[in-house]
Amino acid sequence: MKNFEVNYATCMNTTPEHNKTGNTRKMGISMFMLAWAVLFIMGVVLFDDLLADQYNPNHSPASHTTQEGIKEVTLQSNRQHHYLANGLINDHKTVFLLDTGATDVVIPQSLAKTIGLKANGQQQAYTANGLVTVYRTTLNSLQLGNIRLQNISASINPAMDKETVLLGMSALKQIEFTQRGETLILRQYDD
Repeated sequence: MKNFEVNYATCMNTTPEHNKTGNTRKMGISMFMLAWAVLFIMGVVLFDDLLADQYNPNHSPASHTTQEGIKEVTLQSNRQHHYLANGLINDHKTVFLLDTGATDVVIPQSLAKTIGLKANGQQQAYTANGLVTVYRTTLNSLQLGNIRLQNISASINPAMDKETVLLGMSALKQIEFTQRGETLILRQYDD
């Protein structure tokens, strides 16, 4: 009878030694899978940050004021040779795309609603996508680095599907800008 119990226990893999080995193996596999999951998540986060930096290398634009009182902001171009930078409209965070071909600062309608901008009439505008109806508005303030502009003419464009604001000539005409290679320097002179 004793011989039968040993053989039965061996066949059923229920010996204390086997249970320890099985539990250790399960724990090892679980830890291995957890380690790979953590590495995968870290890779995704790192890759996402890398892509974000390539799209907008100016999350915190470099800015300073010269001894003469000139405010300067230095921007680096992205991989597509565009100048994007984080900034503020009426103290709300936004991303600007500098666009010397745009007459006004152009704001997507969804962002305009978030900021609380009011439309002051409509007009037709020619865009890369053809003729569209836009709505006139005025920005109380627009800030890029330490450059701050006030009472800027702008347009709300319902056809824009991204949250990026086109920083057009209604703002850019108030500052000086110089491009050298992949760097753009914006300067605001005190009046």
